[in-house]
Amino acid sequence: MKCKTNSFRKKLLSWFMFFTVVIFTVLWLLQTVFLQKFYNGMIIRNTIKVADKIASEGQNSDITSYIDDISRSNSILVFVTDTDGNIIYSSDEYKKGHRGRFRDERSDFKNEYHQYRELPENYSEFLSAVNASDSGEAELQNDDIYVYGRLIDYYGSDEKVVLYVGTTLNAVGSTARIIRIQLMWVTLLSIIIAFVLALFMSKSFSKPVSQLNEKAHKLGENDNDTEFGKGFCTELDELNKTLDTTSEKLKKNREFQNELLANVSHDLRTPLTMIKGYAEMIRDISREDEKQCAEDVAVIVEETDRLTALVNEILEYSELQMSDREAVMNDVDLSETVSSVADSFGKLYSKDGYDFERNIADSIHVKGNISRLQRAIYNLLDNAVRHAGEDKWVGISLRTDNGKAIIEISDHGSGIAPEELGHIWDRYYTKRQRSGKGVSGLGLAIVKQIVSQHNGVCKADSEVGAGSVFSIELDVE
Repeated sequence: MKCKTNSFRKKLLSWFMFFTVVIFTVLWLLQTVFLQKFYNGMIIRNTIKVADKIASEGQNSDITSYIDDISRSNSILVFVTDTDGNIIYSSDEYKKGHRGRFRDERSDFKNEYHQYRELPENYSEFLSAVNASDSGEAELQNDDIYVYGRLIDYYGSDEKVVLYVGTTLNAVGSTARIIRIQLMWVTLLSIIIAFVLALFMSKSFSKPVSQLNEKAHKLGENDNDTEFGKGFCTELDELNKTLDTTSEKLKKNREFQNELLANVSHDLRTPLTMIKGYAEMIRDISREDEKQCAEDVAVIVEETDRLTALVNEILEYSELQMSDREAVMNDVDLSETVSSVADSFGKLYSKDGYDFERNIADSIHVKGNISRLQRAIYNLLDNAVRHAGEDKWVGISLRTDNGKAIIEISDHGSGIAPEELGHIWDRYYTKRQRSGKGVSGLGLAIVKQIVSQHNGVCKADSEVGAGSVFSIELDVE
């Protein structure tokens, strides 16, 4: 497959590589350019924090031990002097207990001074800064060292003493050079690995997308055998499922269109031919004969009604078959609905001698769409009227049994042969196989579609020469 310039695979590869470059650029900046600044900032904040801790423990009798511990653990130099610069105590990360010019009056060697670490070269500058400061604190900084100090209370001294805390700042210099060398190798290897991973990931991501794209191009085709590897990610699996559903709907739509053309074209052509024929007869022959003209017009009206009914049934079934939206379901008083449809048929056909016998139980409710249920009952009654026997009897009953609402429409017609009984719910079967008394052969198919939408069951029992019983079973609410 040819790789397009703006393909998903190339975009994913380029964005992944861009992400890698950005990450390593930031890493280089942090580890080289800004490393010393970050290090110095952390050391300075830590030095000030250590001074705060020493100041808070200044009146503790064990202050010297505390200074030793904190100087070792933080790698800092600590001096405690009086305001004249005489050392009271000092400590660093290597040694402790550097006694200064503090003389023990009880000693027999009154002029003996204990060994102490010499004050740093910048101490005079630092001490001047502390003494000149209104807040009693000062700090010094250059490229190599940082010093912070303040006046604090100290155990054994009646006056304020000077706390000096110093640390080095250039310790990261040699480390940074080592980090740069290591980082160069790490960057080179990482970019190679990232490129390989990006190729693999882009191929893995683009493959299912390409499969779905190919599948989308073949939607509705009978030979749509495009393979799709499920399990890559939930979203693509759901998209694949949606495409399968769409493909099935498109296939059904095409099948419906082909069947419509194959089976309904004759039904549409016949009434149109008769309408045209009788209209020509009126024009050429019977327009002067009032009686004959009236008969011909009656035929035209009848065929027009038949054509209208045919078109309406086709449109209704098409809407039921192709609608993506579920019907709105509400509480339906099935007893009232069945009675209402039966009343309509009674008013329409009683004058022609039809007898509608009812046995409708009261207060039976189901969850459904009332307009569609009315249509299903109407179609069954219309079917019973068209196939009623010579006695023109039609039975209408509604009852409940084991949590089911059962509607039965009966007639005393010629019945249905056993080999035909399993096909009567099929589209157009009535028109092709039976006596042609129906309009389009879609009436019972519409009933089945509506009942299926209500999770119900359609049944038919018939005996040749004795009549038929059509039933609908729905769950009682």
